[in-house]
Amino acid sequence: MELEDLEPRKKKPKLKDLTLMGLEELAEYRESLEAEIARVDAEVAGKKSHRSAIDSLFKS
Repeated sequence: MELEDLEPRKKKPKLKDLTLMGLEELAEYRESLEAEIARVDAEVAGKKSHRSAIDSLFKS
């Protein structure tokens, strides 16, 4: 069990009302979401790498 399992689950954030946003605002919002996705992907890759290294250590 990990510490994350003990923390209370967060509710999903409310979605933004995109109909109120202009074209430039939508483009900026999309860019920020893509940057966040890239950040998440990098974190996932790091955790997979770490997990792989630990798994290989204990499989020996």
